[in-house]
Amino acid sequence: MQKRDALLESKRPPAVMIWAKHKPASPHSADMHVGRQIATVRVQSDVSQAQLARFVGISFQQLQKYENARNRVSASMLYEIATSLGVPVSRFFEGLPGNDAARETGPLPVDERIDFIASAEGRRLIEGLMNLHPRVRGRMAALIAALREEVAILDTDRGSVTIGEPALDAGKTA
Repeated sequence: MQKRDALLESKRPPAVMIWAKHKPASPHSADMHVGRQIATVRVQSDVSQAQLARFVGISFQQLQKYENARNRVSASMLYEIATSLGVPVSRFFEGLPGNDAARETGPLPVDERIDFIASAEGRRLIEGLMNLHPRVRGRMAALIAALREEVAILDTDRGSVTIGEPALDAGKTA
């Protein structure tokens, strides 16, 4: 009996191995949802990552990790973030599957703008824009709006315009 117990003991992996074996490879969907909601509320409140991080006493990199679900947000930190943004803590759980409020209203759509802002490309673009003179920034915004309108026009004429080909004048036919 002692031999069998000793044999079983030797085959058991150490506790550290068990933990590493069961550690999730990707963030939990609830952590991802809460992170997106933090980013959404922050952007809607017109608060930068640096500003919010200063308000709650963390680095902006740590806030990025919360928003991208690379780090989990503690309850006390979530409370601080909610207080700083002037929203109830429950706001970050709205739309989360299994949440009572979600059953009534349905899940919130994923905002692609938040994903872009949280990306490396989005952060570089925003940093570059912030380094411009405010007047130049305004002109860049007007240029982007004009380009968006042009793309919308091309999208409506998509059947007659192919990529790389100039748009035809309204009076001419192909």
